[in-house]
Amino acid sequence: MILEVAVLDIKPGLSAEFEAAFQVAKKIIAAMPGYISHELQKCLEKGDRYILLVRWQTLEDHTIGFRQSPQYQEWRALLHHFYDPFPVVEHYKLC
Repeated sequence: MILEVAVLDIKPGLSAEFEAAFQVAKKIIAAMPGYISHELQKCLEKGDRYILLVRWQTLEDHTIGFRQSPQYQEWRALLHHFYDPFPVVEHYKLC
């Protein structure tokens, strides 16, 4: 299992719109091959910051299967305009 970690900084004042868009976008990612689960958590100290944790079966399920799919373009259209700056995405595995 691979854990994708992204810290999402949302443009000020757009958190409610982001959360609504994510309700649609999460259905896209959940339908992808290799998807296991996800969590979106809101930061208590910074109200416009979230952390997105997505569990994938393999790294390639995310980097190739999802990111190179037509569904990724839908995900991108729904969410990417909320980010400032664009998030760094890292991948982790259990030790």
